[in-house]
Amino acid sequence: MWLFIVLTLNALLGCQVLQTEAKLKEGECEVCIKFLTNFASKLSSDEMSDMKAIEEKFKAACKKAKNKENRFCYYIGGTEDAATSILNAVLKPLSYHKPAEKICEDLKKQDGQICALQYDKQIDLNNVDLKKLRVKQLKKILSDWDEECVGCLEKSDFIKRIEQLKSEHTEL
Repeated sequence: MWLFIVLTLNALLGCQVLQTEAKLKEGECEVCIKFLTNFASKLSSDEMSDMKAIEEKFKAACKKAKNKENRFCYYIGGTEDAATSILNAVLKPLSYHKPAEKICEDLKKQDGQICALQYDKQIDLNNVDLKKLRVKQLKKILSDWDEECVGCLEKSDFIKRIEQLKSEHTEL
């Protein structure tokens, strides 16, 4: 009898520890939370009650998503090339207005790599010396702007192209 009580208490305490471990830390799941918050804010009240409408809008949003947000969509099955789909774990809670933080917390329990996604640090183009950046970083700047540098071979070519486009893509 004594052994049964001890084992039961251990099991209950073990479950309690596992539940507290799943809570999100500050800055964790930032891609998931931001994407779901933005998506939910764009839905009308009529669409929120219709699962098919939510799914269609979600897949459309995933088609437009880039970089880390596209990777998030891939992980949960929102893209056409996704191998698995856990869309219902996202869409059902969204339909009854569950907060994005809680949805992401549940997704973290299912697949930890979803919360491992972090946004890249933004480069402050007004204060950085482009000559000190690597070509890969320069290409990323152009890619983030949806621009290309056709015929660019040298680092100086990329820098010239960024300088040309800087006024269009940066806010003063």
